[in-house]
Amino acid sequence: MRHDRDTAADRARRGGGSVDAMNDITGRTTTNHATNHATTATARGPLPRLLTLGAGALLLASTAACSAPGGAGEWPDTAPTALDASGPGLSRVVLLGDSVAAGQATPLHAAFGSAGVEFSSMASTGGGNVVGPNSEEIAAEVADRIRSARPSTVIYQITTYDWGTVDEQRDAYGQLLDTVTAAGGKLVLVTMPPIRGDEFYEPHLDELAHATEAAAEVADASDDAILLDASEVWGDEFRRERDGNVDRSSDGTHTCPQGAARWTNWLLGELADTYPDFTPPAPEDWADTGWSDDAEFVGC
Repeated sequence: MRHDRDTAADRARRGGGSVDAMNDITGRTTTNHATNHATTATARGPLPRLLTLGAGALLLASTAACSAPGGAGEWPDTAPTALDASGPGLSRVVLLGDSVAAGQATPLHAAFGSAGVEFSSMASTGGGNVVGPNSEEIAAEVADRIRSARPSTVIYQITTYDWGTVDEQRDAYGQLLDTVTAAGGKLVLVTMPPIRGDEFYEPHLDELAHATEAAAEVADASDDAILLDASEVWGDEFRRERDGNVDRSSDGTHTCPQGAARWTNWLLGELADTYPDFTPPAPEDWADTGWSDDAEFVGC
């Protein structure tokens, strides 16, 4: 369905374009796991040896063992350095979200890198810093870095920490939209993967259930925002395995390389519908470039 219209400890990814400049904006130390590509892919083609595409699902035939995440860094004290304006179309992308999005950023980084699109992840452990815990403390810093990055597109995946009333969520997403448009970009809101829910999340499941409603209201009221419904990827309930492959973490919240790859392939197609001049890179250009070894993937 398309509607037209964590403390700040972060681990970023980058890809394509002015990578070092984007690091100045996000204030993070990044690691490039993708291989360099001499040419930009012109179409989504057949999948590489490790991948199969069936029933709309991108399946990893094998993934590396997962390990605990590490290397988280605090927001720097220095102010971000402003970049020049981004180019036309889908040219410079910033991802916002929580640690779920941080894992998904790894294949997305590889995919955008192969397509020659500048990419930086501002996903943070403990929340998306837009609404919910820590948002009051860090939202202004996030806004400053968006303004300095001057992205063509900000992708915000609704987070497992987007707690609050519908009004609070709507206001926060609206403020994010205002920040993005003031920086010259468009906002792509994406629904979060369903979680299993535990004692930590149980008191907030009702709040998370209406976050999509709040995001839809913001997207429906603007020509500069859209809401993408990722239930096409995840379904409506948490599922650890799909077609015999591990798709989601055993913690009931995060994704595994398999799921992150399927989500990336889906998102690229959705972005191509929004940006007609963007051609998604072929999966063989990004799916088997080493990102599945990333320490973000735990319980896989």
